[in-house]
Amino acid sequence: MTTVTTRTVEYPADGRTMIGHLALPAGVGRRPAVLVGPEGAGLNDFQRRRADTLAELGYVALAFDINGGHWFSDPEEMLAHALPLLADPDRIRDIGHAALKVLCAEPRTDPDRIAAVGYGTGGAIALELGRDGVDLRAIGTVNALITGRPGEAARIRCPVWAGVGSQDPIMPPAQRDAFTAEMQAAGVDWRLVIYGGALHAFHHPPVEHAVRPGVGYHPRHAQRAWRDVVSLLAECLPMTE
Repeated sequence: MTTVTTRTVEYPADGRTMIGHLALPAGVGRRPAVLVGPEGAGLNDFQRRRADTLAELGYVALAFDINGGHWFSDPEEMLAHALPLLADPDRIRDIGHAALKVLCAEPRTDPDRIAAVGYGTGGAIALELGRDGVDLRAIGTVNALITGRPGEAARIRCPVWAGVGSQDPIMPPAQRDAFTAEMQAAGVDWRLVIYGGALHAFHHPPVEHAVRPGVGYHPRHAQRAWRDVVSLLAECLPMTE
């Protein structure tokens, strides 16, 4: 296994101190880099391990924070925090830009080769960075087919890959249609993968607290979605150019 170095990084965003997880690949040279955005509940070990795995593949990876180091175990408390955030594109862009600044400040990061991958709220942040015109090489989003303000998707300058469960009641067919129509009208290079039978947050292993109805882990599709994310990065962020 490739040696990976990790460290905790603290930085200001959204009026609080965020606590991110930075993972660096072996070596000393600059590498392509990936922002990894968490679900609305916050950053946990699952997404930290995602960053570590990306570092093993050769990427600089920052699993960024959205809740000031807090993990919401109560679904209703999480929604009370996440829904106002999702309704405020400027606010979530600020969170994304703060994380991007941390990633770009890392000397191992190649600032011209950065992608953003996110889950749920973290995916919405990745998309808003694209709609804000950030020069990303790829955007990957799982369970976050969030549409933006009219016309702003035209600023997206990279391929967009999205994954969603077919039985996800939080991202139903009407939401899928609105998202794909937005991407198509903007001329974005987009792909949508619908994982048959999967619910919302199908990618995340079971947690030891109550979850909302319509949320559930699907181990086979979780593996497939991760392979799809890695494939996107391999296509858009090759190790040599």
